[in-house]
Amino acid sequence: MKILVTGGAGFIGANFVHTTVEEMPDAEVVVLDKLTYAGNPASLAGLDRVTLIEGDIADPDTVDPLVKDADLVVHFAAESHNDNSLNDPSPFITTNLVGTFVLLEAVRKYGVRYHHISTDEVYGDLELDDPNKFTPTTPYNPSSPYSASKAGSDHLVRAWVRSFGIAATISNCSNNYGPFQHIEKFIPRTVTNLIDGVKPRLYGAGLNVRDWIHVRDHNTAVWAIVNKGEIGKTYLIGADGELNNLQVVQMILEEFGYDKNDFVHVNDRPGHDLRYAIDNSSLLELGWEPQFEDFTAGLHDTVTWYRENEDWWRPQKDAVEAKYAKTGQ
Repeated sequence: MKILVTGGAGFIGANFVHTTVEEMPDAEVVVLDKLTYAGNPASLAGLDRVTLIEGDIADPDTVDPLVKDADLVVHFAAESHNDNSLNDPSPFITTNLVGTFVLLEAVRKYGVRYHHISTDEVYGDLELDDPNKFTPTTPYNPSSPYSASKAGSDHLVRAWVRSFGIAATISNCSNNYGPFQHIEKFIPRTVTNLIDGVKPRLYGAGLNVRDWIHVRDHNTAVWAIVNKGEIGKTYLIGADGELNNLQVVQMILEEFGYDKNDFVHVNDRPGHDLRYAIDNSSLLELGWEPQFEDFTAGLHDTVTWYRENEDWWRPQKDAVEAKYAKTGQ
């Protein structure tokens, strides 16, 4: 089986490649990645049966021959940082919308199975006391250029399924954490700050809730959908891991043996969504279950990885902190 993984040098994509190589000894993986700041070839170092190609998913001349040779396309590639989308939305439109269109046209041309990775942020947010969760039929209500561009890409996939009959599935996942996540993100930034003896930063009051899932559990869910999912259907991936940002910071501090209130409040993000929550019932029907049901265990696994892999994240650290310092965060 030959698998084309777009964005496979990024956080979730690289972990997907690791999982695939470990569990599918006959698979060959081709990674197409633009290698922006969020893509790191070191995340794929030492893996057998993996070919990394630097290229842009919005370029048909690059995409077409790779899709032609593939049995499966798993599309992770995306501009995905909310703060960056507020500063400059244009790369999000090009990559998330135009790039998805180019892939869909190639998939249509060659009749290749396609799985589209998306986010729960397309649904907007929920009130903190809302008893409901996001479902596949929740109306889209994106609140940032990032989530709006991902919502648009989801709609493109559905249109290509209905209009052209491509064999595609979609998954919308909650917030991931784990190895190989860029240190601009909340959990790895907090962890690496503490490794450096710097107090963690917390946006606003820290009451915003996310439904956390370990990246390995996300990727085993993707394989469950690819192997057992119904063509044209959307599956929500989550592990019932609702915690607010304050709780997460305090748990990380406790993991390091520090006082749980030893953090610094910083300016909140504009339009910061209140709460995400996933109803994963359709996924559970496929027989999937998470390995890291306990967030504390998953967090310990993550902290251990960052402690043991400083050579992976250290070259990025100064630039990330300098960027946040300019915004008071």
